[in-house]
Amino acid sequence: MRAAVFRGTFDIRVEQIPDASILEPTDAIIRITHACICDTDLWPYRGQGPYTPGWQIGHEWMGMVEDVGPDVRTLKRGDRVIAPYDFADGTCEFCRKGLDSASVQGGLWGFGHEGGQAEAIRARFADATLVVVPPSVEGDEALLKAILPVTDVMAAGHHAAVMAGVHPGDTAIVIGDGAVGLCGTLAARRLGAGRIVVLGHQP
Repeated sequence: MRAAVFRGTFDIRVEQIPDASILEPTDAIIRITHACICDTDLWPYRGQGPYTPGWQIGHEWMGMVEDVGPDVRTLKRGDRVIAPYDFADGTCEFCRKGLDSASVQGGLWGFGHEGGQAEAIRARFADATLVVVPPSVEGDEALLKAILPVTDVMAAGHHAAVMAGVHPGDTAIVIGDGAVGLCGTLAARRLGAGRIVVLGHQP
C-alpha cells in the first residue's frame, strides 16, 4: 500500500510500504477515505520539531472498516469510522478518567506509529479509539468533509472554549487565527459568547 513517509526537512514522500494487517486481537484495518494535513505535520516538514526519518505521518483521518480482530466488539466490516488524533487502550486509569491522551498503551498516529495519510491503517485498540459515523452521513461528501475536523482541530478548539469557561453572553478572546483558533471561535459562538475577539494576522 502507499503511505506518506517523512524522510527529512522539506522531504515527505509517498512510498510503498507493507499492507496494514491485524497484529493484535484489538486491531481493526481501516481503508482511509479522508485525511487532512495538520500544522503538527508541518512542524517536522519545516524542520521545527523532532521527527525520525522513516516515520509515517498523519493523525487526522476517517475511513471504512475492512477487517477486525477477534476481540473487537463495537465495529464491523463496512462501518465508516472517524479517529481522534490519538489512540488509547480504554482500560488504564487515565482512560477511565477521560484522559485518553495519557493512555498507558496509547500514542499519536504517526510519531513512530501507523500514520493516517495512507491507503489503509492498522487501528490499534479499535473499540476504545474509533467512533462509528452514522450511516445517514454516507454518500454526503460535503458533510463527510465537514466532520473531518472533529479528528483534531475542532476538538481542540472546542476543548479550549470549554476550558476557558465560555458561557452565554461572555466576551471570548481567541489568540491565533489558524485552524484551531477558528474552530475555537466557532466553539465559543456555539457556547453562546456574546462577543468574540480574534487576535491574529489574517486579513
